[in-house]
Amino acid sequence: MSHYFITGATGAIGSSLVPVLLQQPTSELTLLLRAETADKLNERLEELYRFWGIGSSDQAARQRIRALRGDVTLPEFGLTAHEYQALCAACTHIIHAAGNVRMNLPIEQARRSSVDSAKHVVALAHAAPKLEKIEFVSTVGVGGRTYRQVPEEWLTDRRDFHNTYEQAKAEAEELVRGEAERGLPVTVHRPSMVVGESASGRIIHFQVFYHLCEFLSGQRTRGLSPRFGGTRLDVVPADYVAKTIAWSSQTSASGGLILHSCSGPTLAVALVPLRERVRAAFSRAGRDLPRMVELPTPLFKAIVAGVSVFMPTELRRAVRTLPVFLDYLATEQTFINQRTQELLAAAQLPVPHPDRYLDKVLDYYLERSR
Repeated sequence: MSHYFITGATGAIGSSLVPVLLQQPTSELTLLLRAETADKLNERLEELYRFWGIGSSDQAARQRIRALRGDVTLPEFGLTAHEYQALCAACTHIIHAAGNVRMNLPIEQARRSSVDSAKHVVALAHAAPKLEKIEFVSTVGVGGRTYRQVPEEWLTDRRDFHNTYEQAKAEAEELVRGEAERGLPVTVHRPSMVVGESASGRIIHFQVFYHLCEFLSGQRTRGLSPRFGGTRLDVVPADYVAKTIAWSSQTSASGGLILHSCSGPTLAVALVPLRERVRAAFSRAGRDLPRMVELPTPLFKAIVAGVSVFMPTELRRAVRTLPVFLDYLATEQTFINQRTQELLAAAQLPVPHPDRYLDKVLDYYLERSR
């Protein structure tokens, strides 16, 4: 019997992971969910059941899932002493997928989300006598601006980061690295920009990629666009990341390693063709699109900043996040995934080609954002 403790089950990766783990007939899952009251906890769990297609009559699946009301940033996750002791006694696997993906938080808030939560996960690992494995979800962004090619290795040198999200994740990785070197059975997973599932395009929340698509369509900038040149964007479907984590949790072969769940140098999508793909999908969905006008990036930023003063409040707020995206996209960077692909070959988990899923991802978004 495997007993998984999972943080981040309401996120893009965690919500795709739970159905994969339920395919293991002997697995039981404990989910840590944030909720103000017990009633709110039940409401959140029911929302997840609906997303997973687990109806009220499917008691076999529901009996294998337990939800605890807590917060990953708090010591012992804010659980009662009884709850925490019971969790320690039962836990055989930890999957830490929780995280605040906002890129522009003040650094102390970003550290609470990433570093403090990592400390509390490590404390649970040391207190769980049956523990077999930890899967720690990080990000390829820990390479910051420093690396043109981010290797599948621990990164120990000083780096310059695009944003506080990357910096805090890198600091959390450093904490985990020390624990791994002392023998903690942990695998670090670095996904790139996560999009919807490859077969259906569905995803529980629309996050960074989808906001970027709104900008690429030209709707939020009245058709103005910076010149992207040869910049590429590395995206990866949520179900691929989930299957990789589930596989890793059941093998010692990945212990102490860094796995890059990403498209890698050969499959990363060039931004100009991606923009055309996005605009084609928006057009199919009946969106009126302005004609695109490409500008040098400094001029684009200046014009958009000036025009945003006259935009509606919600659109103006969205446009103000554009410099975060542009800063991220200004770095021509790739993420090496050769070793990860070789390791996953035996598990028959090849990286899906973006041509197989991007249209599904976009159509799913547009259908639900009308």
